[in-house]
Amino acid sequence: MPEDILTLPPPPADARLHYGNAPQQFGDLRLPVEDKDAHPRGDGAPTHASRVKDLPLHPVVVNIHGGFWRNKYDLAHAGHLCAALTRRGIATWNIEYRRVGDEGGGWPGTFTDIRDGFRFVAQIAPKYNLNSSRIAVMGHSAGGQLALCLAARESIKAVSLAGVVDLQRAWQLHLSNNAAADFLGGPPDQVHDHYREADPMQLEVGNSEQWLVHGAEDDTVPVTFSRDYYERKKSGGHVHLLEIAKADHFDLIDPRSAAWTKIEELVLQLL
Repeated sequence: MPEDILTLPPPPADARLHYGNAPQQFGDLRLPVEDKDAHPRGDGAPTHASRVKDLPLHPVVVNIHGGFWRNKYDLAHAGHLCAALTRRGIATWNIEYRRVGDEGGGWPGTFTDIRDGFRFVAQIAPKYNLNSSRIAVMGHSAGGQLALCLAARESIKAVSLAGVVDLQRAWQLHLSNNAAADFLGGPPDQVHDHYREADPMQLEVGNSEQWLVHGAEDDTVPVTFSRDYYERKKSGGHVHLLEIAKADHFDLIDPRSAAWTKIEELVLQLL
């Protein structure tokens, strides 16, 4: 049996860059293979400036890892899917952020980090040959909620992988020992405004293109989360659903799975 994707060490990133001052406000940048000797791993400084100018601009996937918004889960496991996309010619920016248990984590601090991390791409684009006009934001599980929350405020292409896209229902089902209440600061009757601001089901789609991808055999976040979101939001033509048979919650972020092939092709199509 293959090693668990959550514990298997990922390939190293090419640069770890801070978009803010808090310890958790950083991201791992991975560049396509032709950029490897132009950008040495770790310090983020180009070694061959003239060559960097000659390289093509790369599309970018901004990735938001899951973990039910808790700080015991970090960005490491998402390095595998980021490396897989990089092998297909896509630069990846894997964001870390303040989570529940971190100072400033939870709502709204967690989302503030996501927004700042996303906007940071424009700042580093010239140095790393990133095409900030060809960008998609992808999030898994709780990261799917954050991706769609961002899409409600920025006109972007967003992919939710097994996303917790209905926070009211997440509370009702007590997913992951009431993770939604921990994230938002309480149940809906106590912090109604937080649910209104953070719940993708209550937010406008706007001009964003949104893809909901879900495994039919997901027993962590039921597939009905994505189905119901799609049914409510599909009328404008901006929301799409890809349901993958025989896939569970973590197949969607495991490049060794059959499900990943469908996701990779979707991302390439979007960019």
